[in-house]
Amino acid sequence: MKKVYKNITDVLRLNRFIVLAVVVFCLLTSGISMGLLYHYQEKLLNAAFAIDAEGTILPLQLVGQEEKREVEALAHIDLFHRLFYGIDDSNYRDHLDKALWLGDASVDAIYRQKKSDGVYNRLLQFSLRQEVAQVDIELDLDKEPYRFRARTVFEVHRGAVTDRYQLVTSGELIVVDRNFPHNPHGLLITDFFEDSLRQLEPENN
Repeated sequence: MKKVYKNITDVLRLNRFIVLAVVVFCLLTSGISMGLLYHYQEKLLNAAFAIDAEGTILPLQLVGQEEKREVEALAHIDLFHRLFYGIDDSNYRDHLDKALWLGDASVDAIYRQKKSDGVYNRLLQFSLRQEVAQVDIELDLDKEPYRFRARTVFEVHRGAVTDRYQLVTSGELIVVDRNFPHNPHGLLITDFFEDSLRQLEPENN
């Protein structure tokens, strides 16, 4: 009887060892799996978008973001200026709504100031059309936030009369989460300023 009791004890000990071993093995397997999943998810997020020479975002093509950072930054700044300043009475609401997704409160403050000054009311009243002709950008990618300075040439059409202006703006870019289709480049304009505005001489035809 004593021997049978000893065998049961041995069996119980063996069962407990097996259970503990299985639990430890499952925990290790789960931990390794989660680690690998996180690693490959981060790798995929950092290489899941392609961009062509014009700055167009092409999702789900595996290329490195860092190699295209300059192209994306230039495309982001160029897109913002063309949306924010290339407006007329038929598209200004849509353009401004899209432009405001690309910048922070500093962009919104300039928009509100222009609205308060009656810029958009005059656009409607006189059927004005602002057309961006050129955006030249100086960009510093040495460290984040990325400083930039842009010279935007735009034309204001009033019927048969066309005035040309050069606007100099400056600001910084920070990296944020991509938001399709509102902010496809994953960048945000901050500390945005309109530094100077001057009228240009008419072009000679």
